[in-house]
Amino acid sequence: MLRYLTRRLVFAILVVFLVTVLTFVLLHLLPGGPARGILGMEATPDQIARFNQEKGFDQPLYTQYWDYLVRLLHGDLGDSYTKNEPVSALLAQRLPKTLLLTVIYTLIGIIIALPAGIWQAVRRNRAADHILTTLSFLLYATPVFFLSLLLIILFSQVLPWFPAQAAQDESLGSVLADPGSLVLPIVAGAAAVVAAFSRYMRSSTLDNLAQDYVRTARAKGTSERRIILRHVFRNSLTSVVSMLGYYIPVIFGGALVIESMFNYPGIGLLFWSAAQEQDYPVLLGVVLLIAVATVVGSLLADLAQLFIDPRVRTAKR
Repeated sequence: MLRYLTRRLVFAILVVFLVTVLTFVLLHLLPGGPARGILGMEATPDQIARFNQEKGFDQPLYTQYWDYLVRLLHGDLGDSYTKNEPVSALLAQRLPKTLLLTVIYTLIGIIIALPAGIWQAVRRNRAADHILTTLSFLLYATPVFFLSLLLIILFSQVLPWFPAQAAQDESLGSVLADPGSLVLPIVAGAAAVVAAFSRYMRSSTLDNLAQDYVRTARAKGTSERRIILRHVFRNSLTSVVSMLGYYIPVIFGGALVIESMFNYPGIGLLFWSAAQEQDYPVLLGVVLLIAVATVVGSLLADLAQLFIDPRVRTAKR
């Protein structure tokens, strides 16, 4: 098992290294080079030359990449060209709000999705299964921005129960002080999580219900409730946990749309604003952050599998 963990850790470090290479290459693939992409098409040759000298873009590519890697190791992601602030400071300011939103709606979505998936599997091909399957497909097929728009129209305009946008103060405390402004963004995000993970849980539960250990337990007279709760549920979690680690980019992608729709001051809204303003250091900083989060999430999912499923621990020895 130690060898497996070491191999997974080395692989994670390698993936993060490749991500740094990719973000560095993306910056240099801008039309006309980084200076032209950042300063715009109206920039003069003198302005471009001065910018390249100030930012080190006139150095050889390997020198630029080494300097970029050293800055990353020191937490320096560059400076925002529109906000005149370090990208790391902007991310540190916005990240807690995004984590608050995504963690809440992901937990709520999973808490709803897991029992719903099991309930569908136990009642396979019955009316309840067909109804929930139809609802989950509808939610899965509905774009997050469209669902967010429907929620705003219904619960902020037709029924003015909740505000259409979140608190705009930069502190996390201001967001927590106005919980009503979090309701609609959380509902929009949780709906997408429920639609995805209820299907995963249903499929995983059906696979486990067809296993030999379930037939053996039934032959011994074990109650169906005990079989589901003591055996099938735990074994079904393995695939769901693994999917959760790889679902992190989708969660952040949904947060980008949700934060833009509800004007929620998190990483997603920062990315959206940077894309409109062509603030490339911020864009690449967010991309790098999400990539690292994905690698860490998949690594944590592998570790969780080792504790959830004894078969995995045996196989990795």
